[in-house]
Amino acid sequence: MVVKLGIDNIDENIDIFRDKKVGLITNPSGIDSNFMSTIDILNRKTNLTTLFSVEHGIRGNISAGDNIRDEIDVITGLPVYSLYGKNKKPTSNMLNNIDILAYDIQDVGARFYTYINTLAYAMEACAKNNKTFVVFDRPNPLGGNQVQGIYLNKDYSSLVGKYPIVQRYGLTIGEYANFINKEFKINCDLKVISMTNWSRDMYYDETNLKTWVMPSPNIPTLDSALAYIGTCLFEGTNVSEGRGTTKPFEIIGAPWINSLNFANDLNNLNLTGVKFRPISFKPTSSKYSKDDGVLNDKECGGVQIHITDRKTVNPVKIGVAMVITLKNKYKNEFKFTSNNFIDNLYGDKSLREDQKSIEEFFKIIDRESELFKKQIKKYYIY
Repeated sequence: MVVKLGIDNIDENIDIFRDKKVGLITNPSGIDSNFMSTIDILNRKTNLTTLFSVEHGIRGNISAGDNIRDEIDVITGLPVYSLYGKNKKPTSNMLNNIDILAYDIQDVGARFYTYINTLAYAMEACAKNNKTFVVFDRPNPLGGNQVQGIYLNKDYSSLVGKYPIVQRYGLTIGEYANFINKEFKINCDLKVISMTNWSRDMYYDETNLKTWVMPSPNIPTLDSALAYIGTCLFEGTNVSEGRGTTKPFEIIGAPWINSLNFANDLNNLNLTGVKFRPISFKPTSSKYSKDDGVLNDKECGGVQIHITDRKTVNPVKIGVAMVITLKNKYKNEFKFTSNNFIDNLYGDKSLREDQKSIEEFFKIIDRESELFKKQIKKYYIY
């Protein structure tokens, strides 16, 4: 049975948009099951007046972390306001010419993915300015049964984690919007246009949808999305997270790592659903590449993460185990970035400061994962 996306169900929900001026937050992943852009669909079926751009740009042509500028969309001629630059949320002026702000972006099921925090900021802006917020729901590509991680400490809230949720939150984007709207008292006028035939046990490649579009340039595949839940932590260190390789977030390393020893150490932990293979690589961009300033064009030793069982793998534990292993084994070489970005990514300062064992971290992860799963169940749509 084929899953129908929220945008596929627009005709059954067209009354929501009747006689309304519509704005849209989207990117290249915002397409229906026939690969038609949500921009084009809304432009044809509604009074679309305004577009909003997130990280990587409305056409996906901007590198990670680069500021996005306001522009005019070359296809529709509509104004495009940036939500990844000076403004993280729509201003009152940006919302002047709309009654409804719609959202259609494929997320990856990770707390630190900036798109879900853009969603939250947009909902807050709609609540403040008395606008309706509409979410076209999409699958959580990693399914909806697995919930893994620790709660974000509110002291470390940022664009890579706004609310106290765990790293792998196990909700669709529509369920997540319902959850934060109630739990964190955003209280906007929220409408979710649901999918049809999606169930919580489905990974994206089990939906029969053919529309996997890279949600961002360094999440090309489902495996990279799953690994990202844990290995995104390396963005807060001097270890390459695989940007500039063919396997971002699945390949991890640095020039001072002995790949054989690192792989052996990790495999000896007997983590479920994963194997680590020693590898050497030269990134073509980002850390240790030719464009990386002082530490340029370096060959890195490290590992490739091979996920062998998606049902039992815990990528949060993988990331934590890898960080602690390197922190203990390479005390002089391994560094956290000077801004302590790891704290925002992990959720608190414990991974950077505490001397707990891997097993002690795992116990905390298990406990908080179960607490969060109980908290979110009442927001399930599917």
